Amino acid sequence: MNYILEYWKAIECGKCVVSARVKKQYGKLVERIRNPKGRYIFDERRAKTPIEFIETFCKQSSGEWGGRPLKLELFQKAFISALFGFVDKETGLRQYREAMFYVARKNGKSTVLAGIALYMMIADREPSADIYCVATKRDQARVIFDEVHKMVQQSKSLYKHIRKRKADLYFPATFSRFEALSRDSGSLDGLNAHCVIIDELHGIKDRNLYEVMKQSQSARRQPLLIMITTAGTVRECIFDDMYSYACNIVDGVFEDETFLPILYELDNRAEWAQPEMWQKANPALGTIKKLEDLQTKIARAQNNPVDLKGILIKDFNVRDTVGNAWLTLDDITNEETFNLERFRGAFAIGGADLSGSRDLTCATLLMIDKETEQRFVTQMYWIPEDTLERRVNEEKLPYDKWLERGLVRLCKGNTIDYKDVTAWFVEVANEYGIYPAWVYYDNWSARYWVEEMKANGFNMVRCIQGAKTLSLPMQFLGADLQAKKVNYNNNPILRWCLSNTGVHTDRNGNIVPIKNQAAKQRIDGTASLLNCYVGLYEHYNEFLEAQ
Repeated sequence: MNYILEYWKAIECGKCVVSARVKKQYGKLVERIRNPKGRYIFDERRAKTPIEFIETFCKQSSGEWGGRPLKLELFQKAFISALFGFVDKETGLRQYREAMFYVARKNGKSTVLAGIALYMMIADREPSADIYCVATKRDQARVIFDEVHKMVQQSKSLYKHIRKRKADLYFPATFSRFEALSRDSGSLDGLNAHCVIIDELHGIKDRNLYEVMKQSQSARRQPLLIMITTAGTVRECIFDDMYSYACNIVDGVFEDETFLPILYELDNRAEWAQPEMWQKANPALGTIKKLEDLQTKIARAQNNPVDLKGILIKDFNVRDTVGNAWLTLDDITNEETFNLERFRGAFAIGGADLSGSRDLTCATLLMIDKETEQRFVTQMYWIPEDTLERRVNEEKLPYDKWLERGLVRLCKGNTIDYKDVTAWFVEVANEYGIYPAWVYYDNWSARYWVEEMKANGFNMVRCIQGAKTLSLPMQFLGADLQAKKVNYNNNPILRWCLSNTGVHTDRNGNIVPIKNQAAKQRIDGTASLLNCYVGLYEHYNEFLEAQ
């Protein structure tokens, strides 16, 4: 049986209610199984082997099913099948080297990861397979370790071949071992990990633990790193980075063929009040996780905002973010493209969002087709040259690929040189004759740049960044994006910036853009385009007539 296809059938018929991103990800996997293309294929035997191992040798450690053989749920089998079943058709090595399994508490994630850890130590055909479970604190790291140890104790076959030593579990037949580690475990250097399980990723405040463990796998043929976590309240941490990275892969913002994101969560915060939607974050609801228990907790928390917040985070994976999403991915996605030659000699509206070193600097030109009133957008982004490698490695974003495609340019040193921004406006004007009638800019650190732009003949207009100025243009931009009236040349950076954009609404109903995810995510492309829309709102008829 192909468990991915079986799970997909259950999703399609509504038997299994899943989040939009889980549906999208499994839809991609199903398409690849049915229509294999490229480097990787699905090997059904390889997919079933770890499932058969777990259900044959592993037993439940506690609760009403304690001592009984572990029977995996369909969603667990589908995940394991995806993780192990896709292989390189030439080498036979696994496609996926990293996975994020994001699911609410009490959905059996520790149990299934314990089974995977045992399989990787014993049956993955890797000599001297070093398996680690990692967390911020040793007690948390030992949760899965203890689960594995109990499975070994309850299985005659496993107990016969696996020894408990002081710090680890040891499998002499292949010299393999399983150990729990934490940030305070002393030096983590020198490890040679075959499989790493990072438990409760949301509790890890910095990237170092992740980076060290990831680097420890560099000598292995087909290593595996699995991050399991619920949502958390710690912001600006490795969880925010990896969650955003996982979302971007599912959403198609960029590709990573070796990363498998499975994200069980509510699609909308309001869904916590709709019991039929609870399964989106709780795939084991009604089996492993008791429906009655969740109903009781919700009933008690409805009159207690403090308790409700904890339930939303831990039982529904509602992240404690700074704001609500502005638009959906479907709203912002537009794969249409155009050639700048189409607008040779045309007027445009310019926009710019400047930064120092941390954020992106973005410049935008907005053109319009007089007959159809379609909007056409071209952009350029800049980052400091000295930060490129760090951004690629730490932020997990393909700035290097964007650079190769000509979507990003580098400024020498570690800061943005605004002369490069001026040069781009001049370049487009000289090469295509596209000249901005107005250039709207955020006044942040813009004094000398504005003077330089004026010296080059550009009409500069200060754009005050407040609700009074931005609210209506932002509403118009949102409506135009939803109506597919904005052709932005399928620029992945702008699509990413739009996906990161949240909205703050004041008591008068005015809106302004904010970062919807971690502060490390960027909305600079949105801000630059919105500045253009301020100009479009203020000069629409004049601009249209000039075309």
